[in-house]
Amino acid sequence: MTLEIGAMLPTSTPDPAHPILGDVRASARFAEQIGLDSVWSADHLVASAPILDSTVVLATAAAATEHIRIGYSVLLLALRPTAWAAKQIATLQYVSDNRLFLGIGTGNPAHGDIGWRAAGAPFAERGRRTDEALRVLPDLVAGLPTTLPDGTEVTLSPGAVMPPILVAGNGHRAKRRAAANGSGWVAVGLEPQQVPACVVELAALADEYGRHPAAVTIVAPPLATDPGHAAERLAAYADAGATRVILAPSGADWRADYEFAAEVKEQL
Repeated sequence: MTLEIGAMLPTSTPDPAHPILGDVRASARFAEQIGLDSVWSADHLVASAPILDSTVVLATAAAATEHIRIGYSVLLLALRPTAWAAKQIATLQYVSDNRLFLGIGTGNPAHGDIGWRAAGAPFAERGRRTDEALRVLPDLVAGLPTTLPDGTEVTLSPGAVMPPILVAGNGHRAKRRAAANGSGWVAVGLEPQQVPACVVELAALADEYGRHPAAVTIVAPPLATDPGHAAERLAAYADAGATRVILAPSGADWRADYEFAAEVKEQL
């Protein structure tokens, strides 16, 4: 059984009273040293708790490590001008030596729309804008001549290898977006028994587009404190069809979370 195990970098928290703003360099290095497969950064301009900029975080993690994968979990593509986002993505691929996972989402309404209003981006149109951006993003990142949705013709140089696109969202629209434009799909908080139906749906949608089914990544809630029970739960995700699990922080002690994740990984 092969199941990749990733962990969130200590750059945000769902609990405003206990923000997890840790040492990005140290946490990325430690995750690599103990054998985790990837580290991830959340992305918001304004969230319900303090949060660091995701692109700067991932560039820092890349500079501090050699081989561990880095990923957006997830980039709010519609919050930015598409060409500017593509430039950042291409540059991050370059400085990380092609270690980037490009998670893409439309934003959790739980955070409200203040960040979107502050950026001058229409919150209500984020789904449409994400779809438009995804259609041109691969060419922009690759440095190919591209016509943007508004008719602007642009070529970004230098180009880079397009990273794998993992589309996030538990609903049908997100699954269709993953089938049309992604190589992976990211779901938040699904139980293992919920995954097989999603795998079937993703396969059917991929068939409509003549594409391979999107691989499944689960952002899982904190695991049981017993490593054996936690390993059983991760094994259940793998048996259900998931290829990767990203572990959310259980508290402010990211080092303990990472050590526990590595211990569980050894038991798979």
